[in-house]
Amino acid sequence: MTTTAPVITYALPKRRHPVVAFTVAQPLGAIAFVVIVVMIGAGIFAPWVAPYDPVALDFGAMLAPPSFEHWFGTDAFGRDIFSRVIYGARTALTIGFLSSFVGCTLGAALGVASAYFGGRIDLVTQGFVDVILSFPLIVLALVVVAMLGKFVVGGVDLNLILAIAIPILPKVERVIRAAALSVREMPYVDAARAAGYSNMRIIFRHMSPNVAAPYLIMLTAYIAQAILLEASLSFLGLGVTEPTPAWGLMLSGNASDFYREAPWMILFPGLAISFAVFAFNLFGDSLRDWFDPRFKT
Repeated sequence: MTTTAPVITYALPKRRHPVVAFTVAQPLGAIAFVVIVVMIGAGIFAPWVAPYDPVALDFGAMLAPPSFEHWFGTDAFGRDIFSRVIYGARTALTIGFLSSFVGCTLGAALGVASAYFGGRIDLVTQGFVDVILSFPLIVLALVVVAMLGKFVVGGVDLNLILAIAIPILPKVERVIRAAALSVREMPYVDAARAAGYSNMRIIFRHMSPNVAAPYLIMLTAYIAQAILLEASLSFLGLGVTEPTPAWGLMLSGNASDFYREAPWMILFPGLAISFAVFAFNLFGDSLRDWFDPRFKT
C-alpha cells in the first residue's frame, strides 16, 4: 500500500493597492491629499463653483457680512469674497506648482550634474549655491521680482514664477546632490562607464531615476512655500495685481483699512492660505515617510 505525501500550499498575502496602502499607512497624508484635490477641483471649475463674478462690483452690497447670499461676505467694492477665494485657488496653485516645478527641476539638474562630474564643476556649483543660500527667501524673491519687473504671458507672470523658483533651487540642489553622490558610487554606474556609455546617458538613465523619490517629495512640499511666497509678494504689491483674485492681494489694501468693521475680508483669505500651506506640507511629509524605508515596519 502506497501513501502519498500531503501537498502543502502556501497562500501569498494579497497586495494592497498603492492608494489603499498609503491611506492606511499615512491617514493624515491621505486627508491632506483630499484637501489638495478639492482645491485643484475648485480652481479648475471655478466658473461653475463660484456664485459670482470675482471682479464684478456691487456698490449696493459693500462690506456685507457673511450670509446665505454672500457666504464669505463682500469687500469694500461689493465683490463676493467666496468667489474671489475660489478663483484665488487657481492663481495660487498655478503659480505655486510652476514655481516649485521650475525651482526643483533646475535644482535637481544642478545637483545631479555636480555630483556626477565633481571636481571644479562641483566646486563652482556649490559656491553658487552658497551665495543664493546666504539670502533669506523673501528678500531674494523681492530682489529678483523688483529687478525683473513683470512679464505676463497668458495671464501668468513668468518673472514672478522665476523670482519664487530661485530661492527654492539651492535647497533642492543640496538634497539631490547628496542622494546622487551615493548613486555615483554604485557598481552599475561604474559598469556603464566601462561599457563606454556617454555621460548624458548615465545621468539620465542611471542616476536621475534613482533620485526621483526625493525630487517628488520636495516638489510637493515646496508648492506650499511657493504659495506662501506668492501671497507675501502680492501682499507687498510686487506679485499679482488687481483685479486678479489672489489670496495675498486680498489681505492687502482695503482689507487692512476695514479689518475692524469687516474682519471677514482678512479671515477667509488667511484661512485659505493656511489650509493650502498646511495640506501641501503634510502631504509632502507623508510622502517622505512613505518612500523612506526607515519609517516602514
